[in-house]
Amino acid sequence: MSTAARRGHPPPHENGVGGHADDEPDEDGEEEEEEEGEGEVEDDEEEEPRLKYQRLGGSVPAIVSTDAAAAIAVADRMVALGTHNGTLHILDFQGNQVKEIAAHTATINDISFDADGEYIGSCSDDGTVVISSLFTDEKLKFEYHRPMKAIALDPNYYNNYRRFATGGLAGQVLVLTKKSWGGGYHKKVLRDGEGPIHSMKWRTDLLAWANDAGVKVHDMKTDKGIAFIERPKGIPRPEFLLPQLVWQDDTILVIGWGTSVKIAAIRTDSSQGLNGIQRSITASNEKYVDIVGSFQTGYHISGIAPFGDLLVVLAYIPEEEDRENSFSNSVPSRQGTAQRPEIHLVSWKNDELTTDALPIHGYEHYKAKDYALAHAPFSGSSNAGGQWAAGDEPLYYIVSPKDIVVAKPRDAEDHISWLLQHGWHEKALAAVEAGQGRTELLDEVGSRYLDHLIIERKYAEAARLCPKLLRGSPSAWERWVFHFAHLRQLAVLVPYIPTENPQLSDTAYEVALVALTTNPSFHELLLTTVKKWPPTLYSASPVISAIEPQLNSSSMTDSLKEALAELYVINSQYDKALSLYAELLKPEVFEFIEKHNLHDAIHDKVVNLMILDSKRTVNLLIQHRDTIPPNEVVGQLLHASKSCDKRHLLHLYLHALFETDMNAGKDYHDMQVELYAEYEPRMLIPFLRTSQHYRLDKAYEIFAQKELVREQVFVLGRMGNAKEALSTIINKLEDIQEAVEFVMEQHDDELWEELIRQCLQKPEMVGMLLEHTVGNLDPLYIVSLVPDGLEIPRLRDRLVKIVTDYRTETSLRHGCNDILKVSVSIQEKDILKADCVNLLVKYYHEARRGVYMASMDEEVTGTRVAEGSSRANERSSSLRALEIKSRTRCGARCCLCFDPLSIQDISVIVFYCCHAYHTSCLEGGLDLMKSNSSTQDSDEDDEGTPSGESRMRCVLCTTAAA
Repeated sequence: MSTAARRGHPPPHENGVGGHADDEPDEDGEEEEEEEGEGEVEDDEEEEPRLKYQRLGGSVPAIVSTDAAAAIAVADRMVALGTHNGTLHILDFQGNQVKEIAAHTATINDISFDADGEYIGSCSDDGTVVISSLFTDEKLKFEYHRPMKAIALDPNYYNNYRRFATGGLAGQVLVLTKKSWGGGYHKKVLRDGEGPIHSMKWRTDLLAWANDAGVKVHDMKTDKGIAFIERPKGIPRPEFLLPQLVWQDDTILVIGWGTSVKIAAIRTDSSQGLNGIQRSITASNEKYVDIVGSFQTGYHISGIAPFGDLLVVLAYIPEEEDRENSFSNSVPSRQGTAQRPEIHLVSWKNDELTTDALPIHGYEHYKAKDYALAHAPFSGSSNAGGQWAAGDEPLYYIVSPKDIVVAKPRDAEDHISWLLQHGWHEKALAAVEAGQGRTELLDEVGSRYLDHLIIERKYAEAARLCPKLLRGSPSAWERWVFHFAHLRQLAVLVPYIPTENPQLSDTAYEVALVALTTNPSFHELLLTTVKKWPPTLYSASPVISAIEPQLNSSSMTDSLKEALAELYVINSQYDKALSLYAELLKPEVFEFIEKHNLHDAIHDKVVNLMILDSKRTVNLLIQHRDTIPPNEVVGQLLHASKSCDKRHLLHLYLHALFETDMNAGKDYHDMQVELYAEYEPRMLIPFLRTSQHYRLDKAYEIFAQKELVREQVFVLGRMGNAKEALSTIINKLEDIQEAVEFVMEQHDDELWEELIRQCLQKPEMVGMLLEHTVGNLDPLYIVSLVPDGLEIPRLRDRLVKIVTDYRTETSLRHGCNDILKVSVSIQEKDILKADCVNLLVKYYHEARRGVYMASMDEEVTGTRVAEGSSRANERSSSLRALEIKSRTRCGARCCLCFDPLSIQDISVIVFYCCHAYHTSCLEGGLDLMKSNSSTQDSDEDDEGTPSGESRMRCVLCTTAAA
């Protein structure tokens, strides 16, 4: 950035440094300067300053209100301020006065501390030099009757015989040393006759001073001069622009005089100078000086101090006329129009890093010599390289007669604040995240960054940064949730609102969800959010109340409906959720129905469910047909208003219903015939065979219209019009095999005659009839009915085939018979034997069973009971068979005498054939049979019967067998 631009815009300052413009006596000059530099500021990117500034408070305002600051010095623990009234004020670093020394009666020109900060020396225009102890009452005063301009205490003042050096308008460099005996001080003149002494600095054993001739360096240890550096040419006289001397370390002396800066290095050998510059001015065989840096400035130097490997320069900006006159050593002609003093941070090669204009009170009336710059002394030895030790804060005091400003390096928090002030919030945030500054600073940076983005209307970016900036603060999150809601931009923040760590109040979540219901473009986000957020975070009722009024409005979207359904589920309003899921055709609706047992709630949702997934819906309706009767389902499908193939859906339902329960949808079988004919004709025949609940005439009309011939044939057969059905097969299908099968199913001999009659009208049909009636009709009979002269295609081949097939069939029959009679395999014999054994065992077990003999009254009563009882209570088959046998074989009477069996003292014999006899009757009957059957072999007795004992036989069965 250009110097002019930076001059027009002083940097922001702390504690009122930049905030006292109203106290300035004249603001017009400021406004003009700002207007002049405005164009350049817009074009150049402002660089971040290296220093920050703060007006020194404490006791200073009171001091300068009644006096004027003239000189300043800084020690490790305190600051010394000399005034034009000759008073020396000892201050702490906050500006609070800790001690006041009435040292002089006129302006104090210079102040010097020893290295330990225990003694302080000052000189004044009243010609006196005063050295005071800061911690005792010791005080020394030396009078020289001429204004004294410079003083420097030996850094080791107390141990080196209280030595110090001073000089003034008399032109002498005096070194005073306390005598070791006798009291008093020994005075030595180091230099005389070269004009007034304007500045003096002492470091270790090296004393440097400036007079009208230039700058000299003297080695106090060897008492030899080291170097003489000439005064720059063309600069104002020293009484108008004082030379500035400062030791950067033990071997580097920085000289700022007029517009010239020189850096002198004290050497002990002839090594190369720093920065590539080598210039030797030798005044001693032991030590010499290299000018390692030298440059010219465009401003007057009112003070200079080291800043690490850089330089801090207090610049006085002369007016143009002053610039012209300054090189002629004349006095500036005008006063009251001076510009602000500036702090320049430059390298040894005059590379300017930053420039800060200082808002010093009354700067318009000050000259270059009215300003002074002091800095805290460096810690450590020269090995520190000009850098402050860790923990030491480098401080720079810019002094004007009525104001003191403290400058110090900007820290990380200052860097962050500067970034924020210039709108670079993202860089500020990155700096905080990198560990710069206090952790608490992240809250401030984050809040300001978010405010900035909101002002810029970058709502999405602000929302994206909220998790990083707000972190785990519930109060901060809730504040921004409500702020975004007030801006009607909550939709961009919702995806980033945390649900845990931290968890916000339920009101915050409800406000966010309600905000998403207001705009159709937010509905998809609302649905995603409702599914994502745990339902325990908020109450669903306020959100439901916000959505329900929109159900029948144009702003209702599918996403909003689904979100409402999800909220109904959260609120346990499952039936309402089901209605929305069905309307939205959500595939998971079926699992939802099963999970919450909502079968009773799907009565009016059949059409939507069928459109969604007809297969699953049909299964659901069939399984719960008691809850959802077929008439409801059919009614809804028939009156469906949605664009769907309702007849096909109706067919799918009725078909599944018929397969599950043939009679459940019998009222719709007429409709089902039509639907089968339209969508699945192959299923018609099985349906027609099974169902008895459709109208044949209507079915026939449908089949005739659809030209479904086989179905027409079936219906004609059902209607009893077999001849027309047969004619249809022959004339339309021309399928003689199907015609034969049809005739066979009818079991009607006249139909065979009709088949032959109709086939005789078509020669080709006769041949086909001959092929397919083998085994059903005598082919010779058919041939005999063929009119003479009728040409039958391939008749010879067909007759040959008939004869061949007949012979083959006959041969197969004979062969099978032979195999059964002669060639029975061993395996078949084993099977026959096993069957015989099984039957014999069965016969044996049945023979061992008792035979139930009922009386006639019991028989009648039993018959009545049997007629009125259920079949499920009948006896077992074997017992029932025995009962039937007994009741058909003489009842409970003897089969010979027909008297009741229950005659007292007469034994009864019952055979397995269920015939019963009195023992006496049976024995008489058997004797008669034996006498009449003398030819019968006596060996017919049962095996196991004792020899000579005749076997008891059933008379009736034996007679029947005979």
